[in-house]
Amino acid sequence: MFSKILIANRGEIAVRVIRTCQKLGIKTVAVYSEADTDALHVQMADEAYLIGGARVNESYLNMENIIEVAKQSGAEAIHPGYGLLSENASFAMECEQVGITFIGPSPDVISKMGSKIEARKTIEEAGLPIVPGIAYPLSDAEEASMIASQIGFPVMLKASAGGGGIGMQIAHNEEEMKKAFAGNQKRANDFFGDGAMYVEKFIENPRHIEIQLLADNSGNVIYLWERECSIQRRHQKVVEEAPSPFLDEITRRKMGEAAVTAAKAIGYKNAGTIEFLVDEHRNFYFLEMNTRLQVEHPVTEEITGLDLVEWQLKIASGEPLTLQQSEVKREGHAIEVRIYAEDPKTFFPSPGQISKLQVPTGERVRNDLAVHEKSKVTPFYDPMIAKLIVSGENREQAIQILEKALKEYTIEGIKTNIPMLQDVVGHVAYKQGRTTTNFVAEYIQTKKIKQ
Repeated sequence: MFSKILIANRGEIAVRVIRTCQKLGIKTVAVYSEADTDALHVQMADEAYLIGGARVNESYLNMENIIEVAKQSGAEAIHPGYGLLSENASFAMECEQVGITFIGPSPDVISKMGSKIEARKTIEEAGLPIVPGIAYPLSDAEEASMIASQIGFPVMLKASAGGGGIGMQIAHNEEEMKKAFAGNQKRANDFFGDGAMYVEKFIENPRHIEIQLLADNSGNVIYLWERECSIQRRHQKVVEEAPSPFLDEITRRKMGEAAVTAAKAIGYKNAGTIEFLVDEHRNFYFLEMNTRLQVEHPVTEEITGLDLVEWQLKIASGEPLTLQQSEVKREGHAIEVRIYAEDPKTFFPSPGQISKLQVPTGERVRNDLAVHEKSKVTPFYDPMIAKLIVSGENREQAIQILEKALKEYTIEGIKTNIPMLQDVVGHVAYKQGRTTTNFVAEYIQTKKIKQ
């Protein structure tokens, strides 16, 4: 096992990794920007180093500075968290070249799965069902419209290098496609440095269900059941839970086995996730693979009793999986909600200083925080400031605990999306488990879903 690691991230995921390292007796090195001088992860780490200005390209995306700090501090490995450099094949390669372990899959796998186009090709060759579409980059809006007409509108225009809901847009006809193409391509170039676009059939009213995987260096792969992430706003997950209230046992196992097949086909190592779209008849289609830890990983931890960060560290240090598939337990139900510093009416970011912070407590309540009282929330980064995770003996109990916890959650000085989260989990459609990826758009924004 490593004796010291650097965490190339910020916010609640940096804090999350530090907590597991403290449990295992591993020293931690934090990096921070000029805007994060007083950040919680900086306070908690054993060492902390300033790496640049407030903007991410000056600091948290500055590979050269981060690797230099790793070498200076004597860190043996780098945990990338999620977002930022976590799925950057060049960064993983840089780590490899200087003899620092990248806690994640190989650069080749990251590159292959990071390109949604290449991922489609690979997964299709592995025999998994995929959404009808193309597996090559489009040249222009005219070609996009032609292909979309052949597939059949509506379609989803997607950035090959996209992630986190960025670079995705629905087109219902040729006119919408032509309007969407230029803007979507520009966003993809701005966020990912890659404007390659492709289209696939838009599946209406699907469920978004993903399978968590662990894979060691000897080719052993297991799945840790599923998470349902259908509650989304602008393709960004807001509420996640495990297990899915929609799947039956047969479909659950088929999806798990399909995910394992895909991971073995690409030679995957470490923690990863295969995401699927599931239609109303429980037919499932490969969506994408995330070659990193997911924001929503705590709900898997709650139902399995496993620490996924600990397993990431073990696998990266060369330890084999000691769990067989039949030994992966699934007990109770867990739900996570993401708390954002944003106006609940407009969804615009709400930067400012937190004047009061009071989080709910209890045996079945978990708080993964990026902030503390008096923290300053800046406009430079993603507005997610915390995650609230609850668990229960069953889904009904978990929802009851979550509703109570959200009422007790107090954040003053900034606006948050807590009122929206209360609307979601209090809605009868959610309580009955009949929400799809359209729920937030139709109910929270337009109030069209009937109770």
